Amino acid sequence: MGDNNNVNLPPGFRFYPTDEELVVHFLQRKANLLPCHPDVIPDLELYPYDPWELHGRALAEGKQWYYYSRRTQNRVTSNGYWMPMGMEEPVITSSSNMRVGIKKYYVFHVGEAPDGNTTNWIMQEYRLLDSASSSRSSRRRAQPKPDHNKWVICRVYERDNDDDGGDGTELSCLDEVFLSLDDLDEISLPN
Repeated sequence: MGDNNNVNLPPGFRFYPTDEELVVHFLQRKANLLPCHPDVIPDLELYPYDPWELHGRALAEGKQWYYYSRRTQNRVTSNGYWMPMGMEEPVITSSSNMRVGIKKYYVFHVGEAPDGNTTNWIMQEYRLLDSASSSRSSRRRAQPKPDHNKWVICRVYERDNDDDGGDGTELSCLDEVFLSLDDLDEISLPN
């Protein structure tokens, strides 16, 4: 399933899940060993691969790659490492405002830690809350408890260079036309 050409989505359908959908509809099912339909996100051992090597291995949608991976402290690849950005956000359900997971940000650095060079590659790693993993297992002691903490879903993308220095506003086509009209004063037209 490492190639999204095998995804059986009807024409016109795209994979743009929200944070809640990634955690509730995909990660919780994976952690509980339940089938997920459609089964579009592949299992991938992330950390041997540099982010630019994900094409053809992970589910690609636009300029984003999605995959399941086992949670690990080792986030080192052959050419660099994923470093936490210090940002961690709760994933909250829209219907009940319950916390169901955590989203943590990482940035890829080329080279050896701690002297690597920062790149534009960002990874969002989604994991389930620890409390979610114990809620079902306490009812049934006969069955082995699923280890919710061993699975994560990762979303990897390359941030545009414009993201750092811009003010967050984007000009519409009409704005650009009107701004270009100011340049007409500088152009000398033949008589």
